Amino acid sequence: MATVFESEEVTVKVGEEEIRTTLTTFLLPSLLLMLGAMLIVVSIFLPYWQMTLKAPQYPKGLHVEVYVNKMTGDVREVDGLNHYIGMPKLEEAAQLERSFSVIALVVLALLLTAGVFIHNQWAGVLALPAILYPAIFLADMAYWLYTFGHNLDPKAPLSSSIKPFTPPVLGEGVIGQFRTVASLGPGLILAMVASFVILIGLWFHRRAYKPIVDARKRQARRMEARRG
Repeated sequence: MATVFESEEVTVKVGEEEIRTTLTTFLLPSLLLMLGAMLIVVSIFLPYWQMTLKAPQYPKGLHVEVYVNKMTGDVREVDGLNHYIGMPKLEEAAQLERSFSVIALVVLALLLTAGVFIHNQWAGVLALPAILYPAIFLADMAYWLYTFGHNLDPKAPLSSSIKPFTPPVLGEGVIGQFRTVASLGPGLILAMVASFVILIGLWFHRRAYKPIVDARKRQARRMEARRG
């Protein structure tokens, strides 16, 4: 059986000798986009960002894990320490973002799935939010860390001894007598891997379908010329 697009040099044959070419050319981008969607969904259940705070009264350190919709770990203890320098409670950060983040990620996965069935440049448009999401998450984290470090309560016991600061999104930081270590969580790493997989999928998608799209455009121009 063969499917022939009525345009020059664009013929897709489905047969024994063409199976491998067909799979690598047309099936691979679909599989990669679906894999990207799956990785994004799985990332919802893993922490996106992790912080360890070390203080004299906690020699083993305090650990906080940030998911897209919640925080876990020693949140209460960290809030207790932050109280002395006038920082707001951690739960006050990104309340709006956490309220719709799960739905947003599911929508991103659905957009990627829809891109599998679109054979033109709009597939890239649908995939763009998923590609950018890890960077958006880190930018939002940086915003809230800056906001918390620059809005200290002047009535706090140690507020006068602490100047406004910005805790690092990644790496080590020092806040008074506290030391923080921030790192990517497995969820964000998975989302970054998803972005990379999606980019590869889009490259194969363009390689597979651009000749067909171009041929259809040429055919349309010829038909217009004949009508004229």
